[in-house]
Amino acid sequence: ARTQIKESATLTRDVLEQHFSDLKGTLKKLLDERLLSLLQEVDVIEQESIKPLDECQKLIEHGVSTADDLLREGESAVDGDVGQENEKLCNFTKKALHIQLDSLPEVPSLVDVPCLSAQLDDCLLTILKNQIFRHGTVASRPPVQLEEFVEKPGGILVRWCKVDDDFSPQDYRLQLRKGTASPFEDAYVGSDTEFMVLHLDPNVDYQFRVCARGDGRQEWSPWSVPQLGRTTLVPHEWTAGLEGYSLSSRRNIALRNDSQSCGVLYSKAPTYSCGQTLTFRQVLGGELIETVGQPDRRDSLGVCVEQQNGYDSLQRDKAVCVSTNGAVFVNGKEMTNQLPAVTSGSTVTFDMEVVQLGPCSNEGGNFKLRVTISSNNREVVFDWVLDQCCGSLYFGCSFSYPGWKVLVF
Repeated sequence: ARTQIKESATLTRDVLEQHFSDLKGTLKKLLDERLLSLLQEVDVIEQESIKPLDECQKLIEHGVSTADDLLREGESAVDGDVGQENEKLCNFTKKALHIQLDSLPEVPSLVDVPCLSAQLDDCLLTILKNQIFRHGTVASRPPVQLEEFVEKPGGILVRWCKVDDDFSPQDYRLQLRKGTASPFEDAYVGSDTEFMVLHLDPNVDYQFRVCARGDGRQEWSPWSVPQLGRTTLVPHEWTAGLEGYSLSSRRNIALRNDSQSCGVLYSKAPTYSCGQTLTFRQVLGGELIETVGQPDRRDSLGVCVEQQNGYDSLQRDKAVCVSTNGAVFVNGKEMTNQLPAVTSGSTVTFDMEVVQLGPCSNEGGNFKLRVTISSNNREVVFDWVLDQCCGSLYFGCSFSYPGWKVLVF
């Protein structure tokens, strides 16, 4: 605990220093850009305002220079001899008649001449000061924390909870990473407080963390304290190679293809154990398949003691299953209770616990399992009596028509 306080305090200091250093750099850049923009405005006004005055000055200087030259020429004509004097006076008289000394360009009055100044409002400093003094907070603990890790075959059910009564969460964000060297990656973003993280390697440590976003806010809260989670349960897999079914790369999704071949697709091994929850989820078959396959009464999703070839459904002895129309079968017999029909996005779960009715030995004996099958917020509970002890069971499915696609976990 002491190490956590020390490490989190050091990390918080680093984050604060880096954030305010970035702010200083950004603020200086913005101020420099604004100053340059205002100086450019001064240059433009100065150039545009002084240009006509410069032209007026040139005209006046040109007129004065012309008159000065004419004056000197007149003085020369008066001082010359009689012959040259008449010619010079004649030229002087001609130039004097054409020179225009009685007109000047219009000079604007001082009232109309621009006088530049800068208007700088000191309220900007007040606004910035108020914003800066309210910028950033230091929290002694994050508003949400990881609460529970539940092992699942090839995955972990992660639960989290709110620990700050004054915090109103809108969304949560769960991240994980393998070990501690790789970067964190998003696993879930949404309003739920639990999420099933699949596709995890068994007996490998994963680090998890969660944060939240307040109602109506854009920024995320601080991360929760990272915690390690692992699963020791191998992932559920369908058996590869059965004609009629195509499997995903991890073999946890089975798609009933358009092959005419029919039969039961079993799990690769008896990986379902009593006390666990087995989940079948109906997903879309692909971008072009917007609905599930056509239902058939012989369809089945369920659990069995052993693989038995030659059947086209799990509606048989030593098996419990539910059909896509919602009918429940125990050892091949249909129950009176029925579940909702399986549709796109439907989830069907099997939960079993042992209720033993006598000695369990290698020779066999009465063995009862309390089975709960749930689908679309409805459930059926019954006892499944077997003549042998079953520590682990197979799961399976069968569909008569293409388009059904089932994820198992």
